[in-house]
Amino acid sequence: MENENVETNEELNNKNVEDNVEELNASQTKEDASEEKTEEESFKDKYFYIAAEMQNMQRRFDKEKENLLKYGSEKILRDMLDVVDNFERTLGFIEADEDEKVKNIAIGIDMIAKQFVEALGKHGLKKVEALGEIFDPNFHEALAQQPADDKKEMEIIQVHQTGYTLNDRLIRPAKVVVVKNS
Repeated sequence: MENENVETNEELNNKNVEDNVEELNASQTKEDASEEKTEEESFKDKYFYIAAEMQNMQRRFDKEKENLLKYGSEKILRDMLDVVDNFERTLGFIEADEDEKVKNIAIGIDMIAKQFVEALGKHGLKKVEALGEIFDPNFHEALAQQPADDKKEMEIIQVHQTGYTLNDRLIRPAKVVVVKNS
């Protein structure tokens, strides 16, 4: 009997061990499945994050490309404004001359200056309206104030240097004199 009890105890122990192993295997399988699911969700999250990041990067690239095309010529055009200013100064000095040859030269210089400004305008350059306008610090730089009875307060009465915008971005403010009635 003792032998039978020992065998029965061994069988029970073996059965308990087998049951424990099965439970352990079952729980291990559940953990593996949940780990796989968690890992799969992690990969999905990473994929969506990377996809969103790529989309944002593409938008930034497109915006930078648009700005480069729109404002890339700003430095060159800013340098060309000095040439336009020199044309205007030259005309200012020689227009009042009475000599017929000088008048013809002034007409030629004026035509060249207009053609030059027109060519720059094809690339987005525009003059800032100033004379007779109300002073706007976004587009004008006041050099002085003068009293003028027949003008409105802060009206621009004289332009020393023309201002320009490139595709609606100010590249040089107009330097002006404004009315100050007090």
